[in-house]
Amino acid sequence: MDDVRRRYGERMGAQGDPAGVVVLGATGSIGRSTASVLEEHAGRFRVEGLVAGKSGERLLDLGRRLGARRIVLADTAAADALTAQMKPGDPALQSGQHAVLDLVASDAVDVVVQGTSGAAGLVASLAAVKAGKRLALANKESMVVAGPLLNAAAQDSGAEILPVDSEHSALFQCLRAGGDKEVRRLILTASGGPFRGRTADTLTGVTPDEALDHPTWDMGPRITIDSATLMNKALEVIEARWLFDIEPERIEVVVHPQSIVHSMVEFVDGSVVAQMGPPDMRGPIRYALSWPARFEAAEPRFHVRDYAKLTFETPDTTTFPALDLGFEAARRGGTAGAALNAADEMAVDRFLSGALPFSGIAPLCADTLRNHPFRPDPTLDDLLHVDAWARNEAETAC
Repeated sequence: MDDVRRRYGERMGAQGDPAGVVVLGATGSIGRSTASVLEEHAGRFRVEGLVAGKSGERLLDLGRRLGARRIVLADTAAADALTAQMKPGDPALQSGQHAVLDLVASDAVDVVVQGTSGAAGLVASLAAVKAGKRLALANKESMVVAGPLLNAAAQDSGAEILPVDSEHSALFQCLRAGGDKEVRRLILTASGGPFRGRTADTLTGVTPDEALDHPTWDMGPRITIDSATLMNKALEVIEARWLFDIEPERIEVVVHPQSIVHSMVEFVDGSVVAQMGPPDMRGPIRYALSWPARFEAAEPRFHVRDYAKLTFETPDTTTFPALDLGFEAARRGGTAGAALNAADEMAVDRFLSGALPFSGIAPLCADTLRNHPFRPDPTLDDLLHVDAWARNEAETAC
């Protein structure tokens, strides 16, 4: 890891070349926030490549704006359709999964920002880690599904895995205040979503539009629905378990509706260190790109007077039972995270399409988690098999 840190540090230094960056999921919410950070600190970075699924025109526009050397569409048909719009001087256009994997492993790349949504991002995350890159990880599903595999690959290659989820970035920052043996527990904060304070009987008929109306964060559809069910926090418990190598019993979740305290760490002497800031993903992204330094940012700024009251509540797991599933999967390990995540992806998709009520998301995930063909020490093939099995089971159940 020291070699990776030294190489990255040399590129980031005043005398070095700009660091080569790849952004996966470039046209999504994380990708757009990353683009803003890269523009803000343009002299420090060189955009080696941008990757998206099917959004060709948006990817090309972003590539031109950032001066990207390559743009890659995972969908080959979308890339074929984009070819006619290419002009001299545009980024090189490539397509398909092999092009994505070649890009993240390129010698010209120092850091990969993983902003892809869902378990589909796992293979690229693993490729980046195996190639010894700094992985700025916003795709929590990679760690939820295959945390031990990613950690083992990072240890072998010297790669760095730095969290971009706001809560895990906060924990990462807070943990700098003490050593591993000084940590008593990690405290993840949750906004509570749009239905905080509601009872279970009032949620049976909620619509996708209501669930997508998040009170504090601007996120993609899946993560916004997961915030409404608290499944997002369930997955973050699993992510924290593997990112920080900590037992689930030492992880706690509290509801903090203002979304200003992004998470906290309690140390053995009773001290609690919290990381605070406006609910803006550019902060965690900037920190993952700059660590162990901090880049100056003009915006957003934090003003205490704007937040005269910060409150914390115990989660209502009777109304939002999804949270308990995260602790269950974190305790079981193995293939449990893969099963839970796959079931949730399918359940959210079915809810958004009108095929499943909001109140049916958590029970469907619970059934899939508890009935899946569990393996305690899975290979990547085992994880992909369970992922496919869980998706099929969840789709059949709908």
